Amino acid sequence: MKCAIMDWYKIFAAEFGADCCIYSVCGKSGSMSIRIIGIDPGYAIVGYGILDYASGRFGVVEYGAITTDKDTPFPNRLCEIYEDFCYLLDKWKPQYLAIERLYFNSNQKTAIDVAQARGIIIMSAAQRGIEVFEYTPLQVKQAVVGYGKAVKKQVQAMTANILNLKSIPKPDDTADALAMAICHAHSSGSLLNNLKKRD
Repeated sequence: MKCAIMDWYKIFAAEFGADCCIYSVCGKSGSMSIRIIGIDPGYAIVGYGILDYASGRFGVVEYGAITTDKDTPFPNRLCEIYEDFCYLLDKWKPQYLAIERLYFNSNQKTAIDVAQARGIIIMSAAQRGIEVFEYTPLQVKQAVVGYGKAVKKQVQAMTANILNLKSIPKPDDTADALAMAICHAHSSGSLLNNLKKRD
């Protein structure tokens, strides 16, 4: 028996892209799965976390960090980030990139350097047709913890709990990247639930 194709599937596919919808070999209903790569941008450390999300459940694909040496010339550090990130995208083929929205702090030199690395990350995704979503720290805290004023440790601990990890991933950039991916999953999940109610 073929999986039933529901009307809201077409709406969801139009919103997020048909490739994100994966039907299980099943009887009466289909299951949707999306693959998200969350990024905590930087030029010394780029944290990343790749998650599959379907029916309110997460599957951890891979997480870690791209690192560059401080003694390497900055243009070469950007090249290293580009090459390593492209490798991740080509290997795991995420449909969506969730990345922190950039804001300038008191150290403008650091912010500008991070912006350059962030630009390379976004460009790499765009080259592959991966849709990019930006989230503020407040949005991530609300999506992961349910409280916009949660401290960093609370977000990291809840991230590990949601993903059933035995410990909080290190470095911190990696945990932050996973939280970013969770944020996008919950955001896309809210849309899916609304579409189901319309059916």
